[in-house]
Formats: sequence, structure tokens, C-alpha cells
Amino acid sequence: MLISCGDALIDFVPTRSGDGREAAMPAVGGSCLNVAIGMARLGAPTGFVGGISTDMFGRMIADHAASSNVELGLATRSDHQTTLAFVRIVAGESHYAFYDAETATRSWTYRRGTIAFDTVEALHVGSTTLVNDRGAAETKALIADAQASSTISFDPNCRPNLVRDKPAYLERMAEFARHADLIKMSDVDFAYLYGEEHWQQRASTLLEQGTSLVVITRGNNGAIAWHAEAGQIEVAAPQVEIADTIGAGDSFQAALLFALHKQRRLVREQLKHISTAELRRALFFAANCAGLTCTRPGADPPWSHEITWNW
Repeated sequence: MLISCGDALIDFVPTRSGDGREAAMPAVGGSCLNVAIGMARLGAPTGFVGGISTDMFGRMIADHAASSNVELGLATRSDHQTTLAFVRIVAGESHYAFYDAETATRSWTYRRGTIAFDTVEALHVGSTTLVNDRGAAETKALIADAQASSTISFDPNCRPNLVRDKPAYLERMAEFARHADLIKMSDVDFAYLYGEEHWQQRASTLLEQGTSLVVITRGNNGAIAWHAEAGQIEVAAPQVEIADTIGAGDSFQAALLFALHKQRRLVREQLKHISTAELRRALFFAANCAGLTCTRPGADPPWSHEITWNW
């Protein structure tokens, strides 16, 4: 099984009313839930770990995840309210206003002993759950139990408007990176975390500390990856008609993990020795899945029947 741990929420995505005024449409989202949904829709056995409310929005989240074949037995249901995020698109980038006080996601606690990690091929973590102290501490405990047998995937998916103490946040992200086998981030995330540092320089540092694969996504400019054996690989983004970019990075992450899983290169020791051709194939597949997600509003990753691919 592949597992994604973190946020599950409702995005209010921008649209237009019948008379042309700005409006917002609710859509299930949350970076880590999006990753779980993306992997499950492509055909991987997938579970989600995190807090989901029993309120109306929480039921929307649970129904959406279940209809996408995500296993929710490891999620924690509570009567805390659902996190809400309002989205605006500015210069092609999604900007968020979060309402996340005392929510089901923020109240989530890791129930030790409930996950058989010897059956978990990979654990993905990241995004808003890691901003607050409690969510970060619970996720660290989860990783501590998982890392002996499971590949650790990490996407910081930074949300600067939630960060109150940037130096502490940067150190926290560095700590999660030190425990990760696979790190994916956008170029916007990179700039927030590392400023003007060159991508290759930081990638080399991360590889030297034990990470096997570092990937930076660059929107319309595609993605670039670094691997100790496979080297540096760049893939182009597909040319598509964009509805919005919400969930595109999550779709890329999900498809990358799925492609590595299908090629039997996701397990830690296998990932260390992936070939250039295998990695390029995985990145190309991920870029195409992200591109398809951009053609429709909200976080709506593709199903396996929508992607023509011969494994």
C-alpha cells in the first residue's frame, strides 16, 4: 500500500456567477488528500492518514475519497470542523486564504500501532499539516515508525500566509528533508525555502545527506530532477489549455510515486539504483498527469483510463 498523511479540506475555487460576478465553488482538496486520490485513481492501493470531520464538508471529503478508491480506515473522524481554503489565481499562481483553527486536520493525532508499516511501500507527507507544532510533531512520530521499512516522500508545499515564525519553519522543513528519500517541491517553494541558492547546489546537498531523488516542478517550464546514479534529468510540460493549476503539483507527486511503484523502483533500495531511462519515464508520466489536471477546475487528478500508457 501507498499512504499519504496530512491535510484534507474544502477549497472554494474561483468561478463566475450567471451575471458575471466573482463566485466560489466548493471542491474537495488538501495537498496530501489530493496525492492519495491521485495515486488511487491511477490504480495503486492507497490509504489516507489524517483528520476528517463528521460535518457536512467532512462527509463530502470522505465520499469523494471513497469514490476514488482511497482507503479511509486509517483516517481519524471527529466532530471538529473542516478546514476551508478560499483560492484566488494571481499571475497563474494559486493563492490561498485558510480557515484552520481547531479543525479536524489540526486536531489529528497519530495512533501508534495502527499501521502495519511492513505492508507500506511508501509514506508521503507535507503541506499545511507541518506548519503547526502539533501536526509536525505527530507526523514526525509517524515517520519514525515508518522509515525502517517504508520509503519517505516529502513535499513541503509551502503556505507562507500560515507561517508565523519563518526561521523555525525553515528549520522544521530542513528536518523533514533529512528524513526523506524523495523530495519534490515547486520552484516557488524552493525560492521561499532557499532564496537565491542555485537548484543544483541545493539538490547536491540533499543527495549528500541521504535523499535519493530531488525534483523541482516549474509550471509551464516542466520539471527537473537530480539522482545520484541517474544524474540530472529534465522533462517538458505538456501543452494544454489551462482551466486552473489547483492540484497540479499534487497530481505530479501522485503520478511520480505511482510510476515508480509500477516500475518496481519505489522501495528505498530500488529507488537508489533507478536508471536514467526509468526515471525519465516516471517524470514524463507525472508531467502529463499534472497537465491533464490543469485542464479542469479544482484538484481533479486523472483516472487510469484517461492516461494512455504502456507499462
